Amino acid sequence: MKGIIFTEFMEMVEEKFSVDVVEEILSAANLESNGEYTSLGTYSHEEVLNLVTLLSEKSGLEAGDLAVVFGEYLFGRFATIHADFFHGVSNGFDFMEKVEGYIHIEVQKLYPDATPPKLTCTRASDDKLELHYRSHRPFASVAEGLINGCAAHFNENLTIDRQDLPGVGPGTEARFIMERTS
Repeated sequence: MKGIIFTEFMEMVEEKFSVDVVEEILSAANLESNGEYTSLGTYSHEEVLNLVTLLSEKSGLEAGDLAVVFGEYLFGRFATIHADFFHGVSNGFDFMEKVEGYIHIEVQKLYPDATPPKLTCTRASDDKLELHYRSHRPFASVAEGLINGCAAHFNENLTIDRQDLPGVGPGTEARFIMERTS
């Protein structure tokens, strides 16, 4: 998994909790990388799962809820870092439909070893979209947070029906049925 996920996770923990919490969870994690992340590095996704678990224990918040919050935070950071991906896109559904066929391709040009999740969008109407998430990593909750972040970015109200699917393990596959409300 690309290092930007790790560096952004640590930034979120620092912003929403504190530098002390960052140091505490890194110290407790006993990581192969020693927590010395760079945005261009590649690290095991198990490390971020370990960090989320430790943050859950430290904060008393559910790990799944923390993953959703991280996804929301991450979308905001992507919008800042990769503003060019948003050019010509006027709403969240159009953006989500652009991720697989454009953004993930651009990511793989920059990072040939990247293995982003597979996303399939099916538009039922102008205000209803189904997004199918599939990955070998258990990050469906992060995907849910990214969807929430996307809706917030485009100032849209969405109802989201998340249906977890078996995939290759818990959190590796989900269907999100979204409806825009006014």
